[in-house]
Amino acid sequence: MPYEFLKLETERGIAVLTLNRPETFNSWNQKMRDELRDAVRDLVADDALRVLVVTGTGRAFSAGEDVRGMQGLADIGTRGFRRVVRGIHNVFDEIEAIEVPVIAAINGVAAGGGMELALSCDFRIASETAKLGFPENNVGLIPGSGGCSRLVKLVGLAHAKRLVMTGEMITAKRALEIGLIEEMLPADGLMPRAMELAAQLAAKAPLALGVAKIVLNNCLNVDPETGRNFERLGQSILKKTEDHLEGARAFVEKRRPDFKGR
Repeated sequence: MPYEFLKLETERGIAVLTLNRPETFNSWNQKMRDELRDAVRDLVADDALRVLVVTGTGRAFSAGEDVRGMQGLADIGTRGFRRVVRGIHNVFDEIEAIEVPVIAAINGVAAGGGMELALSCDFRIASETAKLGFPENNVGLIPGSGGCSRLVKLVGLAHAKRLVMTGEMITAKRALEIGLIEEMLPADGLMPRAMELAAQLAAKAPLALGVAKIVLNNCLNVDPETGRNFERLGQSILKKTEDHLEGARAFVEKRRPDFKGR
Protein backbone atom coordinates (compact mmCIF):
# COMPACT_ATOMS: atom_id res chain seq x y z
CA MET A 1 0.00 0.00 0.00
CA PRO A 2 1.41 3.44 -0.91
CA TYR A 3 1.70 5.93 1.94
CA GLU A 4 2.12 9.69 1.93
CA PHE A 5 3.85 10.06 5.28
CA LEU A 6 5.35 6.60 5.86
CA LYS A 7 7.78 4.28 4.10
CA LEU A 8 7.53 0.54 4.67
CA GLU A 9 10.14 -1.86 3.30
CA THR A 10 10.36 -5.57 4.06
CA GLU A 11 13.15 -8.02 3.23
CA ARG A 12 13.70 -11.52 4.60
CA GLY A 13 11.17 -11.05 7.37
CA ILE A 14 12.60 -7.73 8.59
CA ALA A 15 10.34 -4.70 8.09
CA VAL A 16 11.62 -1.13 8.33
CA LEU A 17 8.86 1.41 9.01
CA THR A 18 10.07 4.97 8.46
CA LEU A 19 8.12 8.04 9.55
CA ASN A 20 8.40 10.33 6.55
CA ARG A 21 7.28 13.89 7.19
CA PRO A 22 10.73 15.46 7.61
CA GLU A 23 9.67 19.06 7.03
CA THR A 24 7.75 18.88 10.35
CA PHE A 25 10.26 16.67 12.18
CA ASN A 26 7.95 13.72 11.46
CA SER A 27 5.22 15.17 13.66
CA TRP A 28 1.74 13.67 13.63
CA ASN A 29 -1.26 14.88 11.68
CA GLN A 30 -4.48 12.91 11.22
CA LYS A 31 -3.39 11.43 7.88
CA MET A 32 -0.12 10.21 9.37
CA ARG A 33 -1.94 8.70 12.36
CA ASP A 34 -4.32 6.88 10.00
CA GLU A 35 -1.45 5.58 7.88
CA LEU A 36 0.42 4.35 10.93
CA ARG A 37 -2.71 2.56 12.14
CA ASP A 38 -3.15 0.85 8.77
CA ALA A 39 0.53 -0.09 8.50
CA VAL A 40 0.64 -1.60 11.98
CA ARG A 41 -2.61 -3.50 11.33
CA ASP A 42 -1.05 -5.07 8.22
CA LEU A 43 2.19 -5.86 10.05
CA VAL A 44 0.32 -7.60 12.87
CA ALA A 45 -1.39 -9.80 10.27
CA ASP A 46 1.87 -10.70 8.46
CA ASP A 47 2.86 -14.20 9.60
CA ALA A 48 6.17 -13.92 7.71
CA LEU A 49 7.26 -10.93 9.79
CA ARG A 50 10.16 -11.68 12.13
CA VAL A 51 11.35 -8.22 13.28
CA LEU A 52 10.13 -4.63 12.93
CA VAL A 53 12.45 -1.60 12.93
CA VAL A 54 10.91 1.86 13.38
CA THR A 55 12.84 5.03 12.52
CA GLY A 56 12.42 8.51 11.04
CA THR A 57 13.50 10.49 7.99
CA GLY A 58 15.80 13.49 8.34
CA ARG A 59 16.74 15.02 11.67
CA ALA A 60 13.95 13.51 13.79
CA PHE A 61 12.49 10.22 14.89
CA SER A 62 9.24 12.06 15.61
CA ALA A 63 8.47 15.35 17.32
CA GLY A 64 5.02 14.08 18.34
CA GLU A 65 1.80 15.94 17.67
CA ASP A 66 2.03 18.75 15.13
CA VAL A 67 1.44 21.84 17.28
CA ARG A 68 -0.19 23.58 14.32
CA GLY A 69 -3.01 21.06 14.49
CA MET A 70 -3.60 21.26 18.23
CA GLN A 71 -6.22 24.00 17.93
CA GLY A 72 -8.20 21.79 15.61
CA LEU A 73 -8.07 18.99 18.17
CA ALA A 74 -9.25 21.39 20.87
CA ASP A 75 -12.19 22.42 18.70
CA ILE A 76 -13.62 18.90 18.53
CA GLY A 77 -14.38 18.87 22.27
CA THR A 78 -13.17 16.67 25.09
CA ARG A 79 -14.93 13.49 23.94
CA GLY A 80 -13.69 13.95 20.40
CA PHE A 81 -10.17 14.64 21.66
CA ARG A 82 -10.19 11.47 23.76
CA ARG A 83 -11.40 9.52 20.72
CA VAL A 84 -8.46 10.77 18.63
CA VAL A 85 -5.96 10.10 21.41
CA ARG A 86 -7.42 6.63 21.98
CA GLY A 87 -6.83 5.88 18.30
CA ILE A 88 -3.08 6.53 18.45
CA HIS A 89 -2.92 4.96 21.93
CA ASN A 90 -4.37 1.77 20.44
CA VAL A 91 -1.70 1.80 17.71
CA PHE A 92 1.04 1.99 20.35
CA ASP A 93 -0.62 -0.84 22.26
CA GLU A 94 -0.61 -2.94 19.07
CA ILE A 95 3.11 -2.29 18.62
CA GLU A 96 3.75 -3.29 22.21
CA ALA A 97 1.68 -6.45 21.78
CA ILE A 98 2.79 -7.58 18.30
CA GLU A 99 4.47 -10.96 18.72
CA VAL A 100 7.76 -9.98 17.10
CA PRO A 101 10.64 -7.85 18.44
CA VAL A 102 10.30 -4.15 17.63
CA ILE A 103 13.38 -1.91 17.52
CA ALA A 104 13.16 1.88 17.74
CA ALA A 105 16.14 3.38 15.90
CA ILE A 106 15.98 6.93 17.27
CA ASN A 107 17.83 9.01 14.70
CA GLY A 108 17.08 12.47 16.11
CA VAL A 109 14.42 14.28 18.10
CA ALA A 110 11.96 11.95 19.86
CA ALA A 111 9.43 14.10 21.69
CA GLY A 112 5.90 13.69 23.01
CA GLY A 113 4.02 11.18 20.89
CA GLY A 114 7.26 10.29 19.13
CA MET A 115 8.77 9.29 22.47
CA GLU A 116 5.60 7.37 23.30
CA LEU A 117 6.00 5.45 20.06
CA ALA A 118 9.59 4.59 21.03
CA LEU A 119 8.45 3.47 24.48
CA SER A 120 6.02 1.01 22.93
CA CYS A 121 8.93 -0.72 21.16
CA ASP A 122 10.95 -3.53 22.76
CA PHE A 123 14.39 -2.06 22.11
CA ARG A 124 15.50 1.57 21.89
CA ILE A 125 18.82 2.52 20.36
CA ALA A 126 19.69 6.12 19.55
CA SER A 127 22.06 8.33 17.66
CA GLU A 128 24.43 10.25 19.93
CA THR A 129 22.90 13.44 18.52
CA ALA A 130 19.33 12.48 19.50
CA LYS A 131 17.26 14.50 21.94
CA LEU A 132 14.50 12.80 23.90
CA GLY A 133 11.71 14.00 26.16
CA PHE A 134 8.13 14.94 26.89
CA PRO A 135 7.58 18.68 26.31
CA GLU A 136 3.78 18.50 26.71
CA ASN A 137 3.97 20.46 29.97
CA ASN A 138 5.21 23.45 27.97
CA VAL A 139 1.79 23.69 26.28
CA GLY A 140 -0.23 22.79 29.37
CA LEU A 141 -0.60 19.05 28.75
CA ILE A 142 0.82 15.71 29.90
CA PRO A 143 1.82 12.65 27.87
CA GLY A 144 -1.54 11.05 27.10
CA SER A 145 -0.88 7.98 24.97
CA GLY A 146 1.05 5.68 27.30
CA GLY A 147 3.95 8.03 28.00
CA CYS A 148 3.44 8.28 31.75
CA SER A 149 2.57 4.62 32.35
CA ARG A 150 5.35 3.15 30.20
CA LEU A 151 7.95 5.69 31.25
CA VAL A 152 7.58 5.15 34.99
CA LYS A 153 8.01 1.39 34.58
CA LEU A 154 11.08 1.84 32.41
CA VAL A 155 13.06 4.51 34.27
CA GLY A 156 11.41 4.71 37.70
CA LEU A 157 9.21 7.31 39.35
CA ALA A 158 11.81 9.98 40.04
CA HIS A 159 13.22 10.11 36.50
CA ALA A 160 9.71 9.94 35.05
CA LYS A 161 8.56 12.90 37.16
CA ARG A 162 11.62 14.90 36.13
CA LEU A 163 11.00 14.33 32.42
CA VAL A 164 7.22 14.84 32.46
CA MET A 165 7.02 17.75 34.92
CA THR A 166 9.96 19.81 33.64
CA GLY A 167 9.31 19.15 29.96
CA GLU A 168 13.06 19.15 29.39
CA MET A 169 14.67 17.37 26.46
CA ILE A 170 17.63 15.21 27.41
CA THR A 171 20.64 14.01 25.45
CA ALA A 172 21.10 10.45 24.28
CA LYS A 173 23.93 10.13 26.79
CA ARG A 174 21.60 11.03 29.65
CA ALA A 175 18.89 8.76 28.25
CA LEU A 176 21.40 5.91 28.30
CA GLU A 177 22.33 6.68 31.91
CA ILE A 178 18.74 6.46 33.16
CA GLY A 179 17.80 3.42 31.07
CA LEU A 180 15.53 5.18 28.59
CA ILE A 181 17.62 3.72 25.75
CA GLU A 182 19.91 0.68 25.69
CA GLU A 183 22.54 1.80 23.18
CA MET A 184 23.97 5.08 21.87
CA LEU A 185 25.76 5.13 18.53
CA PRO A 186 27.34 7.57 16.08
CA ALA A 187 24.74 8.85 13.64
CA ASP A 188 26.15 6.87 10.71
CA GLY A 189 26.21 3.69 12.79
CA LEU A 190 22.61 3.76 13.98
CA MET A 191 20.81 1.96 11.15
CA PRO A 192 23.62 -0.56 10.55
CA ARG A 193 23.41 -1.47 14.25
CA ALA A 194 19.60 -1.61 14.12
CA MET A 195 19.74 -3.96 11.14
CA GLU A 196 22.45 -6.05 12.79
CA LEU A 197 20.27 -6.48 15.88
CA ALA A 198 17.25 -7.18 13.67
CA ALA A 199 19.14 -9.91 11.80
CA GLN A 200 20.28 -11.44 15.08
CA LEU A 201 16.70 -11.57 16.33
CA ALA A 202 15.29 -12.77 13.00
CA ALA A 203 17.53 -15.83 13.24
CA LYS A 204 15.89 -16.91 16.50
CA ALA A 205 12.82 -19.11 16.85
CA PRO A 206 9.94 -16.70 16.14
CA LEU A 207 7.37 -18.49 18.30
CA ALA A 208 9.76 -18.42 21.25
CA LEU A 209 10.39 -14.70 20.75
CA GLY A 210 6.66 -14.02 20.62
CA VAL A 211 5.92 -16.01 23.77
CA ALA A 212 8.88 -14.41 25.56
CA LYS A 213 7.54 -10.96 24.71
CA ILE A 214 4.05 -11.81 26.00
CA VAL A 215 5.38 -13.32 29.23
CA LEU A 216 7.87 -10.53 29.94
CA ASN A 217 5.33 -7.78 29.25
CA ASN A 218 2.83 -9.43 31.59
CA CYS A 219 5.41 -10.01 34.31
CA LEU A 220 5.55 -6.22 34.73
CA ASN A 221 1.96 -6.23 35.98
CA VAL A 222 1.64 -9.37 38.10
CA ASP A 223 3.11 -10.85 41.26
CA PRO A 224 6.18 -13.14 40.92
CA GLU A 225 4.23 -16.37 41.43
CA THR A 226 1.80 -15.48 38.65
CA GLY A 227 4.76 -14.55 36.48
CA ARG A 228 6.29 -17.97 37.02
CA ASN A 229 2.97 -19.56 36.09
CA PHE A 230 3.07 -17.62 32.81
CA GLU A 231 6.62 -18.90 32.23
CA ARG A 232 5.64 -22.52 32.74
CA LEU A 233 2.60 -22.13 30.51
CA GLY A 234 4.70 -20.54 27.76
CA GLN A 235 7.37 -23.21 28.04
CA SER A 236 4.77 -26.00 27.84
CA ILE A 237 3.43 -24.55 24.59
CA LEU A 238 6.87 -24.10 23.02
CA LYS A 239 7.93 -27.61 24.05
CA LYS A 240 5.51 -29.01 21.45
CA THR A 241 6.72 -26.90 18.51
CA GLU A 242 8.72 -28.06 15.51
CA ASP A 243 11.16 -25.22 16.14
CA HIS A 244 12.03 -26.64 19.56
CA LEU A 245 12.81 -30.02 18.02
CA GLU A 246 14.86 -28.34 15.29
CA GLY A 247 16.79 -26.32 17.87
CA ALA A 248 17.57 -29.42 19.91
CA ARG A 249 18.73 -31.33 16.81
CA ALA A 250 20.88 -28.44 15.67
CA PHE A 251 22.53 -28.23 19.09
CA VAL A 252 23.39 -31.94 19.06
CA GLU A 253 24.56 -31.77 15.43
CA LYS A 254 26.58 -28.59 16.10
CA ARG A 255 24.95 -26.54 13.35
CA ARG A 256 22.83 -23.43 13.10
CA PRO A 257 19.10 -24.15 13.49
CA ASP A 258 16.69 -23.44 10.66
CA PHE A 259 13.58 -22.18 12.41
CA LYS A 260 10.29 -22.15 10.52
CA GLY A 261 7.93 -20.58 13.02
CA ARG A 262 6.01 -23.80 13.55
